[in-house]
Amino acid sequence: MMNNNIRRGLVLVISSPSGAGKTTICKKLIQEIDSIELSVSVTTRKKRKDEIDGKDYFFRSESEFSSLENNNKFLENANVFGYSYGTLKREVISKIQKGIDVIVDIDWQGTRQIQKHIPNDIVKVFVLPPSIQELENRLGNRASEDKKNFIKRMSEARKEISHYTEYDFIIINHQIEKAVSQIKTILFSERIRRNRQLNLNKFIDNLK
Repeated sequence: MMNNNIRRGLVLVISSPSGAGKTTICKKLIQEIDSIELSVSVTTRKKRKDEIDGKDYFFRSESEFSSLENNNKFLENANVFGYSYGTLKREVISKIQKGIDVIVDIDWQGTRQIQKHIPNDIVKVFVLPPSIQELENRLGNRASEDKKNFIKRMSEARKEISHYTEYDFIIINHQIEKAVSQIKTILFSERIRRNRQLNLNKFIDNLK
């Protein structure tokens, strides 16, 4: 009998404009699905009140980030809202080699870089808000947002949305549970792609 657990993991990229709900979606996917983990990014931005270093992000100085970048430690890195973000290469590659899927919560810039490095391992999902008005409401309700930063984030959100055509799947987040269900369907289908089933050739040989 074929062991369905012998497979190569995948990198599930989830992008969206800030405030579209991707953070909540990612957390629910981690809670509800086996053999999947959330990549923890390195960032130079300041830690928010409810965030934990090493769990939500690795918070590092500009000089520490530059050292990692210069030593080619990132699978992708980008500057967003004036801060640097990066995904550690070794962390992601080691997990997918073990059959563990990795969710990467990044923007379109980082998605392009990962696509270049591991085109056969990446699945790209873009999450849209139900309306621009709803997006404005969500960002406006964030305690950490002042008026100047709010205007900047809305401008960046529109730019982010313009890159939706670079993604494989588009989810309109009318309701969180439905969006999560749709992404689960994508993930389960991608897990059984022929090139990810590592013992498939051996299984076929045994059928002859």
